[in-house]
Amino acid sequence: MYDIKPFDSLSVGDEVSICKTITEADGAMYIAATGDFGPVHVDEGYAGKTRFGQRLAPGILVAGICTSVLTAELVGTLGVSIEDRFWFTGPVFYGDTLRFRIWIDAMQPDTRTAVWKASATNEEGNEVLKAEATLKFPRPKPVAA
Repeated sequence: MYDIKPFDSLSVGDEVSICKTITEADGAMYIAATGDFGPVHVDEGYAGKTRFGQRLAPGILVAGICTSVLTAELVGTLGVSIEDRFWFTGPVFYGDTLRFRIWIDAMQPDTRTAVWKASATNEEGNEVLKAEATLKFPRPKPVAA
């Protein structure tokens, strides 16, 4: 079942973290679903000639893990994303194990919005992703008299 957390149950500083290894299968499913056949993701020969020297996992795949952890673990499914920003601060290669940290950074009760931030680091502790996004939550339904 879906985790339903009302806006009023959330607090600035609420945080969750997970580790996830980015697999070839993750990349293949993302690429098949989106059609993102960028050669740096799928062509070892092409990617080997880039500054990275090997294929990269798609950045939006990595960013998507933040949003899935956010709804599954931290804020539930009531909030709807109205703005997302991602900074790809380092390469992610297939086989990398990333540590994702996601937290609530600000709450605006008047607009029923919550700003969350995230950071992902690789095994060496190098940051590979930063994120910031805004979720809008519905107003509670009025209680019938």
